[in-house]
Amino acid sequence: MYKTNEQRLRSLPCWKGGVAIEPLRGGISNESWLVTDGAGRHVVRFGKDYPFHHVLREREIMTARAAHAAGFAPELQYAEPGIMVSAFIEAKTYGPNDVRANAERIGRLMRDFHQTMPRYVSGPGFMFWVFHVIRDYARTLDRGGSRMAPELPSYLALADELERAQAPLPIVFGHNDLLPANFLDDGDRIWLIDFEYAGFNTAMFDLAGAASNAGMNDEEARRLLTAYFGHEPGVDILRSHAAMQCASLLREAMWSMVSELHLRAPGVDYVAYTGENLAKLGAALDQYRTIYGKSPS
Repeated sequence: MYKTNEQRLRSLPCWKGGVAIEPLRGGISNESWLVTDGAGRHVVRFGKDYPFHHVLREREIMTARAAHAAGFAPELQYAEPGIMVSAFIEAKTYGPNDVRANAERIGRLMRDFHQTMPRYVSGPGFMFWVFHVIRDYARTLDRGGSRMAPELPSYLALADELERAQAPLPIVFGHNDLLPANFLDDGDRIWLIDFEYAGFNTAMFDLAGAASNAGMNDEEARRLLTAYFGHEPGVDILRSHAAMQCASLLREAMWSMVSELHLRAPGVDYVAYTGENLAKLGAALDQYRTIYGKSPS
């Protein structure tokens, strides 16, 4: 017999006594609920595997548990196929202004996360390399008859250019989806949530994603980088960061294009989200090329 998500939620075996539930708004790919039972408050998230986005829930569950063990995330209290139940944290969900105002704290958090997480994650190592993701998205969009198919050659050429601008950095374990809403601040510390895309990477993608998603200006981005590296960044790092911000926005725009084909989230307009990120990409790319020019072939 078919069950709605609300019915599935109420029938989970992890609750203590009766439950009160309310939907949580704001997600653009997953459905979330706030549940109160006899043991307290919990966040329930529904989400299945999205191979077109390289999202596998088994890997996400492993990472969420590792992130909690390492001290970065709320406890994952229960999981079954398609459902994750996490402890609710009384905290402020960040918006772009909060990220910009806390650039140094976030830089230090990213450094600690990158350095600590490899000791806690297990199983096959997943590599998130944004330029591979962009190329794979292009294949998905081409096969799916996307309305953006005519633009794909230019997106691929841009990805090649931005990849050439990257400074060599060590491989770390990244979050890889640092939208402002994935930071929670309880007044004492900043927590991270949502590990769908977490995996091995260079630090630059998280640093660029945090900056571009929050709309940081040059001074704010420099504070972020200085806090992360422990010293003022050189020209190679600044160029790499500016280029990766463009790559982050290109990936986010193409994520939305793929979502136009495959996802239906209540209240989410993926076409509008695509346009929003393409506009941000255009502005970031103009600034990058004004300062640094085109990357050499």
